[in-house]
Amino acid sequence: MEKFDFLVIGGGCAGASGAMYAARMNLKTAMIAELPGGLITTTHLVENWPGIIKISGPDLAMNLIEHATTFGVQMKNERVLEIDKIKISEEELNADKKTGFIVKTASNQYLAKTILLATGSKHKKLGIPGESEFENKGVSFCALCDAAFYRGKTVCVVGSGDSAAKEALLLSEFAEKVYIISRTQLHPEPINLERVKANSKIELLSNSEVAEILGDQKVEKIKLKDGKEITLDGIFIAIGLLPNSREAKELGVELNQKNEIIINRNSETNIEGVFAAGDVCDTKFKQAITGSAEAVTASFWGYEYINKNEIILE
Repeated sequence: MEKFDFLVIGGGCAGASGAMYAARMNLKTAMIAELPGGLITTTHLVENWPGIIKISGPDLAMNLIEHATTFGVQMKNERVLEIDKIKISEEELNADKKTGFIVKTASNQYLAKTILLATGSKHKKLGIPGESEFENKGVSFCALCDAAFYRGKTVCVVGSGDSAAKEALLLSEFAEKVYIISRTQLHPEPINLERVKANSKIELLSNSEVAEILGDQKVEKIKLKDGKEITLDGIFIAIGLLPNSREAKELGVELNQKNEIIINRNSETNIEGVFAAGDVCDTKFKQAITGSAEAVTASFWGYEYINKNEIILE
């Protein structure tokens, strides 16, 4: 089995940033990700990455991965099935030795002295009638992926945060009409709120909720909780994210009530040698840049952990 000093689970901004820094500290490093790039690849424009005024989400993700691989990080395009601590005898435990980890994928097994969990998050769903039936038939979670299919048509975005505003702004470049349906008042970043209000194609429906998605072979209309129906061609859901913490939970990493990984200021978890960063963690302010910073912090303390301990990988 191939052995690594620093093994990153996840291939988004956080994972790539942590991997790059670890490799620069001469740690043998790999990233395991079924679909490298992470959720940032579904973002049309990123305008808050320091030093870059404007860049597309896919370009930012690929730049970070290229930066990491330039320093020798190995990319493993595989799905992680399980992470376990390596078992050692009582005699070895008494010798005050640390144990590494075994990571199992669908096709390989890897050994690692330290693990960085940068598994990110997935889109939260409404859980209403019609949502699952019409997914990819008018129900979407990614305007960047699907906006071009709605040229000259009517769509809505469900959500009240910055993601909803940005989805609506991108959709307005293609669709004839865009509704934003928000349970509360829309509260994106101020600059995006100004852009939404100035866009004649966008109509805000605040204090409203979608109760059902209706159609025959595809989405044809939505019904609101007040009984009102709106005829449209597509619905884009932007109501938040859920952490991808299955691997962490199975390993015994401590999670909070939202199933987010609990970390300290060093990006450490409750398990020695296991670090975490990015959207999967319990930090309240989640941005690509903050997740990347957490991962870089993890790489430093991973380096320190490896240099201070004898770690068994057999």
